[in-house]
Amino acid sequence: MSPGRTLTCALASLVLLSACGTASEAPTNSADPFLVAIDHEFGTTTIEERPERIVTLGVTDADVVLALGVVPVGNTGFAFFETGLGPWTDDLVEGAELTHIGSDSEPNIEQIATLAPDLIIGVSAGFDASVYESLSQIAPVVARPAGVAAYTVPREDATELIATALGKPDEGAALNEATDELLAETRAAHPEFAGRTGAAVLPYEGKYGAFLAGDARGQFLVSLGFEIPEAITAQDTGESFFVEISPEEVDMLDGNVLLVLGDDEDFDVTEDSPVFDTLDVVGADAIVSTALDQRGAITYNSVLSIPYAIDRLVPRISEALA
Repeated sequence: MSPGRTLTCALASLVLLSACGTASEAPTNSADPFLVAIDHEFGTTTIEERPERIVTLGVTDADVVLALGVVPVGNTGFAFFETGLGPWTDDLVEGAELTHIGSDSEPNIEQIATLAPDLIIGVSAGFDASVYESLSQIAPVVARPAGVAAYTVPREDATELIATALGKPDEGAALNEATDELLAETRAAHPEFAGRTGAAVLPYEGKYGAFLAGDARGQFLVSLGFEIPEAITAQDTGESFFVEISPEEVDMLDGNVLLVLGDDEDFDVTEDSPVFDTLDVVGADAIVSTALDQRGAITYNSVLSIPYAIDRLVPRISEALA
């Protein structure tokens, strides 16, 4: 078993206690000790029974549910993976019957109803109020926190919210704590990351998307001790999770390391863009191109995928800096 798989299983095994609770917890009924009320973008949802059949509509929500010891009866996910679930979940879903739901923002309502869920989780989903109302006719629905843009709920908050909905707040806190400790240990083991600059970039349609620190992909580098180049952060208007960069502006990507998000570790982002040749990061041979699973791991940015990403990408980043 690889170190990453070991860390993933260790995090997933933190099933310590079961108790209901949240910042907006409803009074406990002696006849039914499970009663939780959760405030979110579309109102307040009361969960009156401990959920067993859970549909996860948020693209990363299934990771948290799996880490808490429950296999969703239906799930969405990013398009990197056929089932919507990354390879870091393989041990946790082995042998289980899975149902993939094609969209988090416009889901198939009839498909979800057929799954007969007793809880629908859409913390990292993009559905609107009308979809929420339709889903609520099927089962209680937990959406993202009020005032938070779709797909931008921080990992810590998403884990806490989902754990509360499942009646496992202590386990959610333990998962967050273990992930924070792992990141701290990684930074301590790699002091060469501290204060260095690094950008995570996705080539697309002849342009480049450089991810900001508020996005999971930028956050991965920041969590390791890197700083996003100032040329990128200076373009942050607060209205997007990335900065669009034209081929003529690739100097904005310059720094100590460049993480190129793609499907192939051998991909050469400089091949069709001679402008890259002027960058210090290119001269230092400090470009790291991801494989699809690595790209997916930092995009999910969950308590399960972070150990996987650390195991597979941190050694490569360290080597690139060396």
